[in-house]
Amino acid sequence: MLTLQEEHRKLFKDPFGELYPEITDILPQLSQKTVFTVGDVVTHNLRKAGIIPAVGIIDGYTMRSPCNRAPAISGESLRVKNPAGTLTDELIAAIEHAVNHPPLTIIVDGEEDLAVIPMVIAAPLGSIVLYGQPGEGVVLRTVTPGAKDTAQGFLERFIRSGE
Repeated sequence: MLTLQEEHRKLFKDPFGELYPEITDILPQLSQKTVFTVGDVVTHNLRKAGIIPAVGIIDGYTMRSPCNRAPAISGESLRVKNPAGTLTDELIAAIEHAVNHPPLTIIVDGEEDLAVIPMVIAAPLGSIVLYGQPGEGVVLRTVTPGAKDTAQGFLERFIRSGE
């Protein structure tokens, strides 16, 4: 299990991509793209707009409260455990599997907030990762070699511990 130390949490407050107030603002950019989502509200709103993500990662919560807009599940689903502030090997393996076997929904028992990091690493170049920025909107991250390098740099700030 990888654990994010308290002193590095501030690094994840800024958007890792372009921030948009509403998902409708980015719909034109998603045409002909493979899209991955992290978060219940983003996944729900994208599906409501008629776009099914290749992989959606949800935990049933939004801003630590139960999500009343639970997205419908497409294709296969996997359940994994991932405590807050961590990235479990189970979650990372599920993301790698899901990217290669879409459509797939990963249902997290715990918290999915940090899953955007391994998602950007696993996603193919040119695809798009969307996630919610609480109280601000939705972040669009195009997967580029630079984005993968940045995500890898973020991952290196985590500490490996026993599960």
